Amino acid sequence: MLNDTERQWLESVITKLTAKMDAVSERSRNKIPYTTVNGVHDDRAVDNTTGAAADGINWWTNGFWGGMLWLMHHETGNEKYKEIAQISEAKMDRCFEEFYGLHHDVGFMWQPTSVANYKVTGNLESRKRALHAATLLAGRFNLAGGFIRAWNDLKDEDTRGWAIIDCLLNLPLLYWASEETGDPRFKQIAVKHADTAISAFVRPDGSVNHIVEFDPFNGGVVKTYGGQGHEEGSSWTRGQTWALYGFMMSYMHTGKDEYLQAAKRVAHYFIANIPEDGIIPVDFRQPEEPRLADDTAAAIAACGFIEIAKAVGGHESRSFVSAALKLLRTLDESRIDWSADTDHILLYGTGAYFAETHHHAIIYGDYYFMEAIFKLKGNDLYLW
Repeated sequence: MLNDTERQWLESVITKLTAKMDAVSERSRNKIPYTTVNGVHDDRAVDNTTGAAADGINWWTNGFWGGMLWLMHHETGNEKYKEIAQISEAKMDRCFEEFYGLHHDVGFMWQPTSVANYKVTGNLESRKRALHAATLLAGRFNLAGGFIRAWNDLKDEDTRGWAIIDCLLNLPLLYWASEETGDPRFKQIAVKHADTAISAFVRPDGSVNHIVEFDPFNGGVVKTYGGQGHEEGSSWTRGQTWALYGFMMSYMHTGKDEYLQAAKRVAHYFIANIPEDGIIPVDFRQPEEPRLADDTAAAIAACGFIEIAKAVGGHESRSFVSAALKLLRTLDESRIDWSADTDHILLYGTGAYFAETHHHAIIYGDYYFMEAIFKLKGNDLYLW
């Protein structure tokens, strides 16, 4: 997959990652981080956790720190990473107790924590947690519309018919549950949602919608929303990456060629829109100024490109590997803080185009960058 020069670069990045995580893991061993404040990880486990609060223990990104630790455990064999990963996983039991803050993102939360733990160690408590989460996710399936409902009630918004492109990344929890239990209903729900995503989210040019509203009683598309992008009909880049990598995950679990083709269509659109400097904007159709960027989208896209390359093989695969390398090398050269004194890796993440803040550390950017690097090495621990 890589030539000698590319492999030398890769090994240098892994060396830097290993040194960085050796220090950061110790400082943040009792935290569940989302971002950093003055270079120091915050801790969602001690924030407000009552009801459906946006922050706190129910926050959708709370599984990525554990995922980073399991990747490092696989790469280094160091038992400390397993021990620290299990700390955050146990803290997340409070989510089940409080219940109301949980929604479609339970896959993001328990796939890289409990499913990972069970796969690596055979921990039966982790298996139980993951099956509990899978059952909650399956319970959000809307039979009339063929989709998994996204968020719970939002202020001044009726979200009963809402589905989002991000949810493709939660489907592996359902595929795993069917594989683990032999019960086909979990996989059936995942497949139906993925099929609906192809028809309702992916546009002819390969761009995707972020939010689609369905009639929750009778099915059928009601309207689309710009969501975290610039506007309705625009092209939120992280949404593109959720699609191209998410469809690949469904392809890997089912072998359905429709998912591979959908992933390739979105990937070709993404590659055609990568700026010359390799810095990914928040939205491919955003105004020229201000030039808002989202490095997390670059990292996620790289993961998807590498998996597509593996699936297509031959000469075609090189274009996807080259795209992944362009994004990852851009991040390494100018978008990362490699200092062992700070807790974040990527510097310039953006949650949404109209968010209050931009260009800050976000934990899933760090996770997907790490995942992509280990994929390139060829012996990664695939958590999805």
